Amino acid sequence: MKTVSGWERLRAWFLLPAWIWMAVLFAAPFAIVVVYSLLTRGAYGGLGLPWTLENFERLADPLYLGIVLRSFAMAAATTAICLLLGFPLALFISRAGSRKNIYLQLVILPFWTSFLVRLYAWLFLLRDSGLINTALQHLGLIHDPLPLLYNNGAVLLGLVYGYLPFMVLPVYATLERLDPALVEAAADLGAKPWPTLLHVVLPLSAPGIRAGSILVFIPALGAYLTPDLLGGGRTVLIGNLVQNQFTNARDWPFGAAISVGLMALVGALVLLMLRREREGLV
Repeated sequence: MKTVSGWERLRAWFLLPAWIWMAVLFAAPFAIVVVYSLLTRGAYGGLGLPWTLENFERLADPLYLGIVLRSFAMAAATTAICLLLGFPLALFISRAGSRKNIYLQLVILPFWTSFLVRLYAWLFLLRDSGLINTALQHLGLIHDPLPLLYNNGAVLLGLVYGYLPFMVLPVYATLERLDPALVEAAADLGAKPWPTLLHVVLPLSAPGIRAGSILVFIPALGAYLTPDLLGGGRTVLIGNLVQNQFTNARDWPFGAAISVGLMALVGALVLLMLRREREGLV
């Protein structure tokens, strides 16, 4: 019979507060949302019986499927752009020597200000009478204001701006641990900078890229504040759909069903990625 050692007991006691924290702040709220998703909307909002799966069946409606696909496309585009911008920046910081701490402080500097305040700053920059349009008109480059606000481009810009540090920091952490001798060995064998980057640096930084992609994709998929402010109600993503069901429509069961479906889908994608990583296929 397998016995539990003293170290295992001590480890279990140290992990107990974390398990309690997860149970109270994650498992219990999620269970409430699941229960809500199986109930019926009342005549004047709220919840009631009977139990039903109709809320999940409504997710197959083409209208809601279109919103889900748009949300995935926007989150994928955000992740790709953050990777294209964040990898060179992380590589630059990792090679910056004694100045890397200054550059890292600049990367995390936006977190010192409320995200809502920063989004409102973009509103003042992108609106018709904002700084960008005013400067272009004064320079004589345009005559009429450009439609920079309340469209998909503005939403994508806000998402990339908000989540770029979440890509830079994991990639930097991986590149910082990269052994410079490997790059020097590739150069000694005749590899030029681009082949070295593609065949040495990128594969070795894959863990950071995967972590950064998850940290960007998941919050971008469920974002609702950025589409609401920079999209002006014209760009509806799945986060806005959930918000509207709980506020304007007062259809809590359907909003809960959307949330449960989204969490199940994202959880399945993350588990699949982790499984492929363990199997060495990624």
